[in-house]
Formats: sequence, C-alpha cells, structure tokens
Amino acid sequence: MNKEMSETLTRVGPETRMGNLLRRYWVPALMSSEIAEPDGPQVRVQLLGEKLLAFRNTDGQASLISEFCSHRGVSLFFGRNEENGIRCAYHGLKFNSAGQCVDVPSAPQACARMHIKGYPCIERGGIVWTYMGPADQQPELPELEWCTLPAEHVYVSKRLQYSSYLQAMEGGIDTAHVSYVHRYEVDSDPMHKGVKALDYIKADGNVVFEIEKTPFGLSLFGRRNGEPDSYYWRVTQWLFPWFTLIAPFGDHALGGHIWVPIDDHSCWAWSINWQPNRPLSQEELDAMKAGMGIHVEYEAPGSFVPAANRENGYQMDRVAQKEHRAYSGVFGFSAQDYSLQESMGSIQNHEAERLLPTDKAIVMARRMLHEAALGLEEGLMPPALDSSQQRVRPAGVLLPKEQSPVEWAREHLADSTEKPVFSL
Repeated sequence: MNKEMSETLTRVGPETRMGNLLRRYWVPALMSSEIAEPDGPQVRVQLLGEKLLAFRNTDGQASLISEFCSHRGVSLFFGRNEENGIRCAYHGLKFNSAGQCVDVPSAPQACARMHIKGYPCIERGGIVWTYMGPADQQPELPELEWCTLPAEHVYVSKRLQYSSYLQAMEGGIDTAHVSYVHRYEVDSDPMHKGVKALDYIKADGNVVFEIEKTPFGLSLFGRRNGEPDSYYWRVTQWLFPWFTLIAPFGDHALGGHIWVPIDDHSCWAWSINWQPNRPLSQEELDAMKAGMGIHVEYEAPGSFVPAANRENGYQMDRVAQKEHRAYSGVFGFSAQDYSLQESMGSIQNHEAERLLPTDKAIVMARRMLHEAALGLEEGLMPPALDSSQQRVRPAGVLLPKEQSPVEWAREHLADSTEKPVFSL
C-alpha cells in the first residue's frame, strides 16, 4: 500500500473516507448486558472516533447519544438516567434517546437549539447495534447466522485491542498463520482439540490459496494436503466491511469475529461462537467464559482488557516456547494473535511491507475497502448492504483433488442456515 491508501483505510473519524463508509453499516456498539436495566447506569462508548453514551431508557429501549451536553460540554456520564432520558447533572438539561433536548429548566425556549447527536439502535445476538450514517440510507438489519439464533445457542465476548481495526481484521482473514502461531495450543484447547483437521494443518504449512470475490466480500480457500486422493480445504469468509468467519473444527461451535474501530489506533475485537442446531452445552459455555478458544480472560471483571496485555508482556513464557508448548511463548488463541498484531504498532508501516502469495486475500480486501471508500465519495452505493448475503458459513472439508472448492462452496455454503455444517 502507498501512503494515500494506508491513510484512507485506517482513518475512521467523522468526515474521513473510511469513516463515512463504515457509518453506512450497522455498527456493533456494546453488549446488551452492559445496559441491562431500564434507567440503569449509562456507559461510555467510543466508536469511529466519536465519544458516545449508551443507556437503556425507562421504556427499555437501548439508546446511544453524544457523551457531552450541548450547554457547556459536561459529560453526561455524570447525569441522571430517568423518565426516558438523560438529565445533565450540571444545569439540568435533559436529552432523550434521539439526542433531542426536551428540557432546559432555566430557559425552556432554548430547547430547539440544544440538541445533540443521537443514533438509532437495535438489538440482535446479545449486541446493541447502531447506525451512524445518513438517516435516509439506513440498511437492512444484520442477518449473520448467529444474530438469528435463540440466545442459548450463542456466546459473545469482546476485548480491547491496541491496533487499528484493519491489521486486527487482517489477522482474521489470514488463515495461513494457523499452522504456526497456534500449532501447539490446538491440541489442548477444548474448543479445538481432538479433531482430524489438526493433523492436516500441522503437517502442511505451505498453504495454497484460491480466493473468490463474492457479493458479500471474499471466500478464502486454503488448501493443504489431506488424504492421498484429496485436499483438505479450510473455507473462511470475509463479509464486508468487518466480519470474519472461521473454518470450524469437528463438532466444536462455529466461530467468527467483528473488528470495530474505536478510533484510528484501537478497536473492539468481538468474538462469537454458536451452535446452529442446539444450545451450547454447559461445558462449552464454561470454556468460553474461562477465555478458551477465541475468547480471553479479562484483567478485571467488566474491563474488557485482556489479562495478557502489552503492560505485562502478554505474560510471555520463554520456557514454554522452548518446550514446544506455546509457539510464540504466549498462551491463548486471541492473545497469540493480538500480541503480534499490536507489535506492529497501532498503525503498521504499510509502505515497508513485503507481501507473500499467502497475503492475496488481504490485498483483495484492502482494495475492496479502498474502492468502496472512494466510490462513496463519487456517489456510488457501498457494497453488501443486502443483509441476506450475510447468510453464509465457513467450512472445513476434504475434497477430491480434481474437485473445485469454489463450485462446492457455492452449492453448500451460500444461504446455508438450513444446510449441514461441514467440518472435520
């Protein structure tokens, strides 16, 4: 990437090219459980460089407004959540869920000029989603498979990551790294262990890729040697603009991520596991809550800061690295990924990269985002606004060497909610 492309892709604040593009989609804002009670405590939220305040109003509606009072800029975090609005603790101005000022005690006639930003919210999959773009361009609601399942089928977590959303998301797109940084922990992690796929992944680190551009984003086909007459294909999906779906392992829960910018230099990494055809077992839930699989253990309850973080060197264990228990010396799938991604700097020097054939999907995703951001400036509609295109699955499958994985995926993975899960 040259400097212009890097700047375009990583700058996400108001009135930036990428910021304008990402605001045209439903944005995961926070967990529904963070604002569980009507008239309960409000929560600070930062998205796409904007400082916001989330609360559940008296009627139970999830709400998201600017953090700051229009009077003299006081944070409404200190305000009172009451009677379907937030009342500023400084001079009593009150704002409803739409950010409209509904009361100025000292000057009622001033209400009409005191409004602040307010964004519409919906709840799906245990997440409060918000739309931050033009009101007349609001897209259809998210329809990723896990959004449409009963709550007991789905587990969602999030964590803070100190890097741009782009390099975090590129880790989700990059399936080649599984043969290296995760190669030891897969044998013991309860969300991955005991499946045949691990034999193929470990035996063949020379992944050959096929990439298909789709209406929703990209399908990534990573080929490894399988049985003598077949290849093992890991099919992962990148759904525009920030969703990734992970190729599954055996009967373990399906998994995916959402990579949402907080600002230019940090992001929320959402992690989701789900079982399409049954509730998650207590054993599965216990493992996820303990930070196993794609989830993390937190530094403190409610902080969303991982216990292994940059302040403590990600709890790196050089002895474990030497003894082949942790490839990089860091334990935990997510920690293994974000420790390396954060090591690049919050925004890596893209101009200094020397890319390899295994980076083809990353290059294609960058181009698609860049083209969409520039196209929006010229009045073109952003891609993948049709939420029905989100009904797609990842897969892990053995196919005869002569069979096209692209053709196979079109038949078995598109609009896949009523189809079997393909995994090894």
